[in-house]
Amino acid sequence: MKLNKRWRDLIIEGIIPIHKPVGWTSHDVVAKMRRILGVRRIGHTGTLDPAVTGVLPLCVGRATRLVEYIQDLPKEYEAVLTIGYSTDTEDSSGTVTESIDHDIVLTRDQIELTLQQFTGAIQQIPPMYSALKHNGRKLYELAREGIEIERKSREVTIHHIELLKYDHSHTFPNVHFRVSCSKGTYIRTLCVDIGRRLGMPAVMSSLVRTATGGIRLDKCFTIEEVEAHMEHGTLQRLFLPIDEVISHIPAIKLEQSLINRALYGQLITIPNKCIEGLKLDKPDQIVRLYNNSHSFLGIFSLHVQSLVLTPIKVFLPSDIASDVE
Repeated sequence: MKLNKRWRDLIIEGIIPIHKPVGWTSHDVVAKMRRILGVRRIGHTGTLDPAVTGVLPLCVGRATRLVEYIQDLPKEYEAVLTIGYSTDTEDSSGTVTESIDHDIVLTRDQIELTLQQFTGAIQQIPPMYSALKHNGRKLYELAREGIEIERKSREVTIHHIELLKYDHSHTFPNVHFRVSCSKGTYIRTLCVDIGRRLGMPAVMSSLVRTATGGIRLDKCFTIEEVEAHMEHGTLQRLFLPIDEVISHIPAIKLEQSLINRALYGQLITIPNKCIEGLKLDKPDQIVRLYNNSHSFLGIFSLHVQSLVLTPIKVFLPSDIASDVE
């Protein structure tokens, strides 16, 4: 669907939190939203496999410039781990490579204790069935050709993990758990590693992303809901402000005289009072910049010792455009 000029003028840029449906790739969702909105400048903030559902924030317009900051936010998932067999893909869609034919005897306490052993910084070996690249080719492309290459382990962080349910009424028991983790964590691999720690083969049989940063699943919209809002002229209600999703980044406010220079790309030294009460734990700290009207002006780098502010990604709101000439 193409937007007429009236609609183009009404659309506001920002982040649309989408509830990704099963069977769709993240790129499928982006392509569909481009057709619905009639705009090309849309990007997603973290790939989800086709079988995985849940939170997929889409950045529209200038918000695409913030994709990297949103991708770095912690993710939360609810997963089901099935104990008793393993596959080449580490999930239930793959070819079975190992299966046990005896009764599985595990207690809830054993599982809870094992889950807690994965809290904190852990090492993971990325799965072959992943989008990581080797010599320009994605690993899953190589895996489909029967090629396996050595992968280096890498550190990820499990912020929190908890057992939700242990269902041992089936031949292969299911462990339902919730996990909050850093960017780059493979939940499939986590499931396999948990099973290995229990002394059993295991796979991930279900996965839902329930949160990206502060965006939770119950605040997301289906593609059908976006289409309906488009038809009814209420599309603006779906957008989160550009800066709301990156509220974890410290914010500073400046007087207009300094702002004009900052928006021209000049290096400026800010008053010490601007950082009072802020938690600045890095020598060069990324900050959000605002004016006295609370307009978001962009992402800047602050050298904490010298208080010199350097522009990284500048956003020029329409309400101050006339002041910057």
